[in-house]
Amino acid sequence: MFDRTDQLGRHTMDRALIIGGGIAGPVTAMALRRAGIEASVYEASPAETDNAGSFLTLFANGLAALRTIGADGPVREASCAAEAVEFVSDTGRPLGRRALAGSWEAGFAPRTLPRAELCRVLREEAVRRGVRVEYGKRLVDVAVRPGGTVVALFADGSRAEGTMVIGADGIRSRTRVLLDPAAPPPRHTGQITVCGRTRDAAHAPPPRTYRMYYGRRGLLGCTTAPDGTTFWFANIPGPELPRGTLAAVTPDRWRRRVAAVFAEDGTRAAEIVAAAGDDIVGVNAYDLPSTAVWHDDHMVLAGDAAHATAPNAAQGASLAIEDGVVLARCLRDLPAARAFGAYERLRRERVERVVALSAAMAGRRARTADERRERDAEVERRMTKDPRTVLNWLTGYRIDWAAPVH
Repeated sequence: MFDRTDQLGRHTMDRALIIGGGIAGPVTAMALRRAGIEASVYEASPAETDNAGSFLTLFANGLAALRTIGADGPVREASCAAEAVEFVSDTGRPLGRRALAGSWEAGFAPRTLPRAELCRVLREEAVRRGVRVEYGKRLVDVAVRPGGTVVALFADGSRAEGTMVIGADGIRSRTRVLLDPAAPPPRHTGQITVCGRTRDAAHAPPPRTYRMYYGRRGLLGCTTAPDGTTFWFANIPGPELPRGTLAAVTPDRWRRRVAAVFAEDGTRAAEIVAAAGDDIVGVNAYDLPSTAVWHDDHMVLAGDAAHATAPNAAQGASLAIEDGVVLARCLRDLPAARAFGAYERLRRERVERVVALSAAMAGRRARTADERRERDAEVERRMTKDPRTVLNWLTGYRIDWAAPVH
């Protein structure tokens, strides 16, 4: 842990004000506590929120980062594992099956769980470790006093004081705007992602397996939990919808819209969607190709606030977890201003590469019969490769907590 003295020569200790209580926020707080740095989390929502239809997958790199700070156990208990993935053409023809990245490492098979459940588990674990989490704290501004004290000002009129602000406040980050008022807004990817679940086991994938259906007009992936719940997501083309419009779409409208996207395919995708209950959520898919300003001497960004990815590579949550652990390592060994620079140096190239990969996947659409045949042939070729060598840079990333940061 790096200690500092103020302008009067008094010994002080760093205290982080973490804005955002989603994924990056609680992980960063836990990692900082392990580094000996006090941290509190300030979440804008008034209380725990539930977006039950939306779910996500943590791959080996995210799980390994959680293990680095001893926080992987509660996440494993709340999730289900998958060890293999299989692909199906829009014609219904199987294109192959292979092991999922990390499934050959003990404890690193990808885990699936509702996003709200992951956030809840991480917050509860952070609180158990002594982290204070406050709700209803929407950041308005940040002020820096002489001597370096940082003051976060919230919309309810309250304030908090510390030595740094960590913006883990998501894709619509207020912290990012305060750092750089010219920061570009998130980019819509031309997709809408719809998530749902069903208890209809008639079309469920085999146990511990992800099944990916390539459709003529969209992609549907699904996996089944041990209790028989099949989680599915669909990436479908569509323009950006205003928040009010999204909120007004009923589960039945989502169900009918998504089922229609896959209705002409020779797969079970449309039937899986049609069997879903009312637990369906649709969201605009965004990314941030590059954020010019990650930090100044007192504020720094983490997770989606710095580098949101399209959902296609399923890496948003894992990257946010990595960020929190790497940032804490840097702050353990360096004063804040230098630590923020080291953190950006260690993270920027990797995360922008993942964002670009996910954007390319989102834009890869086979519109004609010839293009679909080429896609199927390419998928079949990939199935013959050793899964341990495919995108190992992505899921094979590991953080050495013990290594010093210079």
